[in-house]
Amino acid sequence: MTTAHPMPPREAPSPAPDEPPAPGIRPLRALLQQARPYRLVLLGSLLLALAASGCGLVQPLVARSVLDALADDTAVTGALVLLGVLVVGGAVLTGLQSWWQQRTSEQVVRSIRRDLVFRLIRLKIPELDRRPPGDLVARVTSDSALVQNAATQGLVMITNGLLTVVGAIVLMGTVHLGLLGVTLAVLLGTGALLGLILPRIREAVARAQSSVGAIGAALDRSLGAARTVKANGAESRETARAEAAVEEAYQAGLTGAKYVALVQVLSGVAIQAAFLAVLGVGGALVASGDLDASQLIAFLLYVFYLASPIASLLGGLGMLQQGLGAIVRIEQVRHLPAEDDVDDVADVDDMADTDDVDDVDLTERVAPAPHTARSTPAPPVEFDGVHFAYPGRGPALRGISFTVPGATRTALVGLSGAGKTTMFALLQRFYEPRAGAIRIGGQDIARMSRAEVRRRIAYVEQESPVMAGTLGDNLRYAATGAGEEDIAEVLRLTRLDSLIARLPDGLDTEVGNRGVTLSGGERQRLAIARALLRRPEVLLLDEATAQLDASNEQALREAVDQAARRCTVILIAHRLSTVTDAEQIIVLEDGGIRAAGSHGDLVGADTLYRELAASQMLVPAVDDRPPGPDARLAL
Repeated sequence: MTTAHPMPPREAPSPAPDEPPAPGIRPLRALLQQARPYRLVLLGSLLLALAASGCGLVQPLVARSVLDALADDTAVTGALVLLGVLVVGGAVLTGLQSWWQQRTSEQVVRSIRRDLVFRLIRLKIPELDRRPPGDLVARVTSDSALVQNAATQGLVMITNGLLTVVGAIVLMGTVHLGLLGVTLAVLLGTGALLGLILPRIREAVARAQSSVGAIGAALDRSLGAARTVKANGAESRETARAEAAVEEAYQAGLTGAKYVALVQVLSGVAIQAAFLAVLGVGGALVASGDLDASQLIAFLLYVFYLASPIASLLGGLGMLQQGLGAIVRIEQVRHLPAEDDVDDVADVDDMADTDDVDDVDLTERVAPAPHTARSTPAPPVEFDGVHFAYPGRGPALRGISFTVPGATRTALVGLSGAGKTTMFALLQRFYEPRAGAIRIGGQDIARMSRAEVRRRIAYVEQESPVMAGTLGDNLRYAATGAGEEDIAEVLRLTRLDSLIARLPDGLDTEVGNRGVTLSGGERQRLAIARALLRRPEVLLLDEATAQLDASNEQALREAVDQAARRCTVILIAHRLSTVTDAEQIIVLEDGGIRAAGSHGDLVGADTLYRELAASQMLVPAVDDRPPGPDARLAL
C-alpha cells in the first residue's frame, strides 16, 4: 500500500560540511558557554594545576642551591628535603587535579547530551524528514565527547600551560637574560609554524565527525529495514554504502592525525633546538667566565621543564580545535526549529520562540496526569479552506473545506497522492497549513498548544509502529495511569485478551525491537488498543484494519463503532467495505474534495467512487466492464 501523499524522502547520508552552518554560530563563544556553568569548578582545577606547576618551577632553583652548596662544601640536607617535598607535592596535586577535572568533564558532557536529547526529540517533523537519524545521533554521542574534552580539559591545559610558560620565562630571565633571548627566538619561530597548522585540525575534525554521522545514517537505513535488505539480497550494496562513509571518516581522521603528529614533532624540535642553542651559547659564556656553571645548569633545567607546559599548551590547543569543529555541529541542532509547546513544564507556555527551549530546567518536568475518563462531548472537526504543499513540491491540499460532526464517523477515500495522510499530519500539527484553518470543537488548533491538540487526538498509523519494551509499556504509552479494568476492556475489544492469556509473562512480554515478535495484525490491534485506552476526543485511523483477517476486522469495526459514540472518528479507508456504514465519506482527488456523502449517495453520484467500489466488488462494474487501471485505492 502507498500513502495519499508520501512524506518527502529522506536524503542519502552526506557529510555535514555540505550543510551550511546556522547563522550566528561563533564556535569559541559557544564552547565557552558550555563551560560557563562550571567556571568555579574549572577555576579550582586550574589552581590545583598551577600549584603543581609551581612545584615544578621551583625545583630548578632548589637544584641550583644544591649544586652551589656542594661546590661550597656546605650542608645540603635541607635543600634535598625541600626538593623531595616539591616532587611528591607536585605529583599529589597533579593527581587531585586530574580527578577533579575528569569529574567536571563528565558533568559537562552529561549536560550537553541531555540538552541535545531534549532538543532532538522535539524537532519539528519537517526537520526530521530531511535529516538522517544516524547523523543526529552521532552529534549526541561522538561530537559531544569532543566538546567535553575541549570545554574542560582543553581550557585548563591551555590556561595552565600558558601561565606556566610565562612563569618559567620570568624565572629564566632572573637567571640570565641573554640565554632567555636565545630560547624565545627558537620558540617564537616554532609558534609561527604552529599557528598555520592548528586551524587545519579543526577542519579535519569537522569532516571526520560528519563522516561518522554518515556512517550512523547508513547503518540506520539498513538496520531499520533489515528484512527488506536481506530479502532483496542488498547486503553488498548497503555494505558498500556504509563503507564509503567509513572510508571518508578514515581519510579525514588520517588528515587530522597528520597535523597532530606535526604539532608534536614541532614542539619536540622546538625544545631540543632551544636546548642546543642554550647549551652552545651558555657553554661559550661559561668558558669566557661570564656565566657560572650552576647558572647554566639551572637554565637548562628550565628549558627541559618547558617541555611539559608547552606540551600542555599545544595539547589543549589541539583539543580546542577539535572541540570547535564539533561544537558547530552541536550548535546547528540547537538552532533547528523545535516544538516548544509539547511538554508539561511550568514555564513552557511563556516561551516566545524555539530558542527558549534551551532555558527549560529538565528536572522540573511534571509527571503524566492520571488516566481519567473524558466527560466532555465529542467535538466536531472542521477544515476551512486549507492549503498545503511540501517544500519543493506542488500543492498537496487545495482549499480543503468540510466538517466532521461530533460523535460520528467520516471516511477519507481516494487514489494515491490525494492528500489523505497529509490531512492527518496537519490535524496533529506535524505540519502547518499554508492557508486556511483547522478547528476542533470550534477552536483553531493554531491557537492551541501542540500538547493540547495531541492530548485530544489518538492516532493509529498505517504501519502501527511498536516501541521496544513490553506489551504493557506499549499499551500504556499515552495512558500511564490506566486502570486494570480499562486495560481489560480494550484488550477484549481488540481481541488481544486471548493473545495475552497465551503468553507466560502476559503484558510483561517483551515485543523486541520495533515489535518484531508480533505479527502485523497483532501490532495493528495493539496500536488500536493503545489509542482506545487514551479515551480521545478525536480518533484518527489510517487504514487501521489493513492487516487484519475478516474475523478480527469485524471485531475492530465494532470497537470503532463503540468509540464513535463518545469520540469523533476519522478514517482513511483502503477497503471500502470497512466504511460503507460511515455517516460521511469524502472522496479526495489531487488535493481537493471531489465528492462527499454516504456510500449509497456516492455510488450513484460519483463515477470515481463507483469505480473504486466496483473494483472491490461492492457494486457491479459499470456496463459490466472491468474497472479502469486507476480504480484502486491506496493511502
